[in-house]
Amino acid sequence: MENINHLLVVFTAYVIAAGSPGPSNLRIMGVAMNHGRKAGLALAAGVITGSLIWGVSAATGVSALLARYAEALIVLKIFGGIYLLYLAVRAARSAMTPDAATSSMPARTDTAPSSATLYRQGLIMHLANPKAVLAWIALVTLGLGPDASWREVSTILAGCAVLSVTIFGGYALVFSTAPMVRVYRRARRGIEGVLAAFFGFAGLRLLFSRV
Repeated sequence: MENINHLLVVFTAYVIAAGSPGPSNLRIMGVAMNHGRKAGLALAAGVITGSLIWGVSAATGVSALLARYAEALIVLKIFGGIYLLYLAVRAARSAMTPDAATSSMPARTDTAPSSATLYRQGLIMHLANPKAVLAWIALVTLGLGPDASWREVSTILAGCAVLSVTIFGGYALVFSTAPMVRVYRRARRGIEGVLAAFFGFAGLRLLFSRV
């Protein structure tokens, strides 16, 4: 019973961390509404992969070793901040595009990137986020003691993998539904403007913050 309660604490912490609004979730929402379910799921798959890579790294001590070297986290911080600013510029350009310029397209506002491109974007977004490294280190520290067995490690990673698929995939599925797409089409410029502001703020905050 004690182990079960301990796992519940760990999984609850992961749900809060992964499910809270952030660059990855907002990007999945925007892509799903703009380009549809397949595109949203492709991006989500990249985010999930990145999360699991950091999870395995944290469980094996690799990310803890990485965190000891400030230079490595600084590189991640700069790369991640620049990438978020890149997303901000793209969203801003979309927000400034008049609706008349896209009204001839019946379902989406622009051509969707390939699934491989979206997967790569999601993967880069998560791997370039030093906060994800530190969050996984905290999560593993919370869930595993110094004498933790590989069975405990596997249980936590497997549980977080299931939760990751559920959360990020859920965002893609929910925001690709017809009602959400209609909302996006009516408020496209406003939504893209909000995303541009958020990505810009997040990028600048990441670049100028202390990790």
